[in-house]
Amino acid sequence: MIALIVISFFVSAIAVLAFMRRGRRHARRYGHDMPQRFHKGHVPRLGGAGIFIGTGVAWLAAGWPGDPFNVRWPVTASGLMLLCIAPAVLGGIAEDVTQKVPVRVRLALTIGSALLLCWLLDLGVYRTGFATVDGWMQAVPYAGMLLAALAIGGLPHAFNIIDGYNGLAGTVAVLVCLAISHVSLQVGDRQLAAMVICMVGATLGFLMWNYPRGKIFAGDGGAYVWGIVIAVACVSLVKRNPTVSPWFPMLLLIYPVWETLFSIYRKLARGQSPGTADALHFHQLIFRRIVRVAFADDEARQLLARNNRTSPYLWMFAALSVVPAVLFRNNTIALMLFCLLFVATYVSAYLMIVRFKVPRWLRP
Repeated sequence: MIALIVISFFVSAIAVLAFMRRGRRHARRYGHDMPQRFHKGHVPRLGGAGIFIGTGVAWLAAGWPGDPFNVRWPVTASGLMLLCIAPAVLGGIAEDVTQKVPVRVRLALTIGSALLLCWLLDLGVYRTGFATVDGWMQAVPYAGMLLAALAIGGLPHAFNIIDGYNGLAGTVAVLVCLAISHVSLQVGDRQLAAMVICMVGATLGFLMWNYPRGKIFAGDGGAYVWGIVIAVACVSLVKRNPTVSPWFPMLLLIYPVWETLFSIYRKLARGQSPGTADALHFHQLIFRRIVRVAFADDEARQLLARNNRTSPYLWMFAALSVVPAVLFRNNTIALMLFCLLFVATYVSAYLMIVRFKVPRWLRP
């Protein structure tokens, strides 16, 4: 497993470096008036392409004839998964380069990739923790497949929403993947562990250039790689291993999922389209109202320093769900209660920040 991390890390780091040096002219197309822009200068958004390449090379290496890494994952299976993911990821990369791919097109591509994966890998959500619902899902198997496709196609956009500052979404993805790999190894599923471990290495290769210097961003392509792979791993883990609660993935991913649902709610409440970009996400409020202004020689350095100070707040916030998810992976009731606790904490913290009632200990 360590060898797979090393392979994906170095391939991703080299690929990201190449895109970083050659993608600057495309970065000029990203408008200065975008509400989610919190950096100065023209920064390439092609880190996702490097993550995809690093992950893909490691996947193919894992399936090399003879099974050198003992993961029981044939190269035909890993190659097929890469082909299924490619349409969504390439659509995200096209948006990163051109800024002209509509949201509905990118959503269609992620859902299309999700449907392909569910069909070819026989994925479905058939356990919810509620006996009545589970019985109905098993009686209508296509409903479980459609629910899985919705989860796999929707999670990439949830990661795209939380991808706002240097190292934020990438580190959350690493934490989630490490949790999935730990549980997978506990239940003896080395194939799933290898799948997410490869993405851990590729993400670390990207983070080497992204945090704290902010030389390149993951972009939509990176968010789509993280979201699709993590969603497939979660659905597969629950389907293959009855001892793992179906609420384990929900608590594990409650931060990006709830951020998305809450954003949709507040935009609809204000009469806006859910697809409209704004600067009122949780991480953006922390940047504006909690992280103090850094003293630097120029505005660009000051903005970079504040950008880097924002992410650790959200890393700790995400860890509040990742740790209990791993500890109580078999206990559905406990996982449900922790989900409710996270939602209540999120809403309370959001309202507290909006109303300028942040405690002093949160403002270093």
